Parts: sequence; structure tokens; C-alpha cells
Amino acid sequence: MTMFQQNAVPIEIGTTSDKQFQMQFHSHPHYEIYYFHEGKVTYLIGDKIYVLSSGDLIIMHGMTLHCPNVDPNVEYSRTIIHFDPSYVQSMLQRPYTINVLKPFEELRNHKLHLIDQDKQQIEDLLQRLQEFYQRGDLISFNRFHVLFLDLLFIIYSYCQKPLENKLEFPSSKEHHVQSIIFYIEENYQQDIHLEAMEQSLHLSKYYLAKIFKEVTGSTIFTYLYQRRINQAKVSFLLEKNKTITEICYQVGFKHHAHFSRVFKQLVDCTPEQYRKMLRHDAATENE
Repeated sequence: MTMFQQNAVPIEIGTTSDKQFQMQFHSHPHYEIYYFHEGKVTYLIGDKIYVLSSGDLIIMHGMTLHCPNVDPNVEYSRTIIHFDPSYVQSMLQRPYTINVLKPFEELRNHKLHLIDQDKQQIEDLLQRLQEFYQRGDLISFNRFHVLFLDLLFIIYSYCQKPLENKLEFPSSKEHHVQSIIFYIEENYQQDIHLEAMEQSLHLSKYYLAKIFKEVTGSTIFTYLYQRRINQAKVSFLLEKNKTITEICYQVGFKHHAHFSRVFKQLVDCTPEQYRKMLRHDAATENE
């Protein structure tokens, strides 16, 4: 058992190098740092699409629905760090008065492109973090934490630069897919049909379905259902007095049976089981 396992540290780091990497849309309560080494990827985060290039670093507020669409014909490598923000706050004491979580709290989801010395600095730091993480001794445990805080301070310094006001995509397809995502974000609580989307976006519904699948790796309605279920999970957490049926209608489902079936398919449990689990976790924390 390593020192990290013994102390149940809510920070995880891992690097994947895989040509056939696939992931579903997902969300999680932790903050995330994603560093892209190589490959061909379009990353969908909430209502934004990022076309990645080597040296891209993304900070994420994990509750936002996100998923990378990876080209299986190109070698893919990325490093991910998940961490509990409350754990980081507990480590920050005077004289470390800078709130290094501010970029995650205010930017929520933001991409930085690193080059030259900045790129090399982050890659070296990630490699050292992973080395310390994999060791089991007390010194490595403490050095990992020092380096991780240093990484957060570096990211904080990068995020002082003004945010880009306009997304740039290599082709019109990504622009159109971004428009589809904006449309879904504004209307996911309503009854969405491809015909209405076609009229709103002034593009053929067949073309819309084709390019969405091509760019994101998902169908429009798969993304729509995942967006609704993700919102339902947030509502279960924050709106404890609402019934499951009320939340079902609130997120855009017309029938409780359909909501329950899709929820179980995507979350691997029923809405009733999920709410019961949340209540159990809350009761355990209060003991």
C-alpha cells in the first residue's frame, strides 16, 4: 500500500498513451487539469468545442459535461489530474494567500496553449509529479504535494492573461457543431426535434446529424440525453425537496419511464438509487 492510499489523498494523476482510447460524456465533482501531449482530438466541454494541439492545457470545473473525441488512427497521449478543491484549500495557509483555485472557479473551463519554455516546464513538472505519485515513501508523498501546489501557481500565472474573445476553428464544420451545442444548451429543457434545429440554424438536418457525429463522435440525441441526465444529477444534489418526477420534467423528459431508462443506461443505477446514494453519503459526512 502506498502513502497515497494510506492517506486517502483526493488527488489523482495518470497518463494515457493509447491509439484506441474512447470515453463517454461524463462529469465529476473534482476539478481537472488536462494536458495534451499528442494525437488528433476535438474536446467537447459543455457548450464549447476545442480542437487540440500539442501543448494545450485545459482546466476544468468537473461538473461540466465533457468528452474527448479521439481519432483512433493517430497515437494519443494525455496527462490528467483530478483533485478535490477543498483538499487544496486545506493546504493553502499563510503566507500562501493567493487563491490558486480562482481560474477553476471563475474561468471554469479554459484552454491554454503552451509553447517553448512554458511547454517544457509543464511537461517536466507533470513527469516529476507522476514519478513521486507512484512511489510509496513519505518523502515522495510530501514532495508530490509541493510540486502540485507549484503547478497550481504556474497555472494561476498563465490565467492572468486576457481570455480569448473568439473561438477559432480550422473549418466551418466545427463552427456549425458549436452552433448545434449552443442550440441544445439553450433548449435542452424543451422538446427538441431536428426539424426545429434545421429551421433555427438554416442547415439541413441530415447535414447537422452527419457533422455532429463526425466532430464529436456522438449523435445529437446521445449528447442531448447525456446533457439532460447530467443536469438531473446536479438537480438531485442541489434541489433535495423536488421529486424525481419534477426533476424528470424539469430537464426535458416527457415521460418518467423514459427518464429512468436513460438514467440507468448512463449512470448505471436508477434515479431512485442515485438519490438514495446521495442521501446516504450526506448522512455519513454528518456523522
